[in-house]
Amino acid sequence: MSVVLVIGEVGPEGVRPESLEAVVAGRGVADGLGVPLVGLLFGAMTGEAATTFAASGLDRLIVADDPRLVPLTTESGTAVVGAAVRDLQAGAVLAAGTTAGKDIVPRLAARLGVPSVADGIAFAVTDGSLVVTRGVLGGRVQSDVSFLGEGPWLATVRSGSHEKPEAVGAGPAPEAFPVELGPRDVRVTVRETVAKTSGPSSLGAAEVVVSGGRGLKEPANFSLVEDLARTFGGAVGATRAVVDAGWRPHHEQIGQTGTTVSPRLYIAVGISGAVQHNVGMQGSAYVVAINRDPDAPIFKSASFGIVGDAFEVVPALIAALGRDKG
Repeated sequence: MSVVLVIGEVGPEGVRPESLEAVVAGRGVADGLGVPLVGLLFGAMTGEAATTFAASGLDRLIVADDPRLVPLTTESGTAVVGAAVRDLQAGAVLAAGTTAGKDIVPRLAARLGVPSVADGIAFAVTDGSLVVTRGVLGGRVQSDVSFLGEGPWLATVRSGSHEKPEAVGAGPAPEAFPVELGPRDVRVTVRETVAKTSGPSSLGAAEVVVSGGRGLKEPANFSLVEDLARTFGGAVGATRAVVDAGWRPHHEQIGQTGTTVSPRLYIAVGISGAVQHNVGMQGSAYVVAINRDPDAPIFKSASFGIVGDAFEVVPALIAALGRDKG
């Protein structure tokens, strides 16, 4: 084993925060194994993304810069990561638990004939082997998964499970990584990407997320959530029950079978707090719960709780925030 490899993803606002969390997890694994931590980034050799990723705690940064990788597809991404594993003799590969990470990691594991672990929340090295802790049964139980053999060991890092790293100086200079793609790696072409219009900020990158549940009683009342999110400049989320009822689109669903978020502020409006939902927002720095039921489970996860009618509390909160801004 020569290195630990971390895959970096770039979004519209730069390096995805989930990838920076993966660097933190990878740093611990690399230190435990006594090997360098190398980051693989898809994109330009220069720019804010490369600078941010390099300064996140990497020992080395390689960049795969090729027009065929923009936008990145599962096939092309898997090919490049596989080549990096081979050339660098990577013993462990970590990726963020995003859609791309969950596509590339298991596909690469199948090609290499090795196992992979999804949604790790803690990573440790014990007796020279990687041990990944992950939640099961909706997060109510944690299990440790130990890799056997020499690897490579492949895993994704659950969003919100690690603190984002502080910049540590300039970091290593990016190095070009040669890209070799065969016909099977470029079979899919992305012709257009249409941004969703659910709010001013995407769930994954939002610093503030306001979510609504069945306590809002009917779809039209979700305007309260939208107005509060707009006041904060945040994004809108929803529970599975709301999505299943057809009130909101699936991409807004937060929870075990939806999106995992880790904003600085999470506001739950009319949400009871089922375990499956809490799994998706437990990485939030602060949670504010608004519910008329004082025994609602959501209050156990809340930093601040407001027991009251959402139809009275939310408008009052919006008005107060408007006065403060004024």
